[in-house]
Amino acid sequence: MATNTQKKAQAHMAARDTRPSAHAKYVRISSRKVQIVVDLIRGKSVDDAAAILQFTPNAAAPVVLKVLNSAIANATNNNELDRKSLYVAEVYANPGPTLKRFVARSRGSASPVLKRTSHISVVLDQK
Repeated sequence: MATNTQKKAQAHMAARDTRPSAHAKYVRISSRKVQIVVDLIRGKSVDDAAAILQFTPNAAAPVVLKVLNSAIANATNNNELDRKSLYVAEVYANPGPTLKRFVARSRGSASPVLKRTSHISVVLDQK
């Protein structure tokens, strides 16, 4: 039994993506709104992407910038990569769990309010 588990672990480690990445989970912004910002930086160099995010007037921009800076720090500190050679290889915003709330309406009824969350991921790579 233990040998099969070890083989699985070795296969998992061999197939693992070694590119530097960062994730932000359960961000209280809808993934549709985050995708607008995420599409602006896909494929850009990290310095250009940071500049774009810094001046984008959107609520999701500071959150994505924070995740991008975390991925850059992971690349430089953990993988010892040069910041100038990095670019945004993958960036995506997946929907997270939805918080279901209710708002009062007339005649004692209630209407649902869906407070959506998202998971933001940034993967960097070298040019």
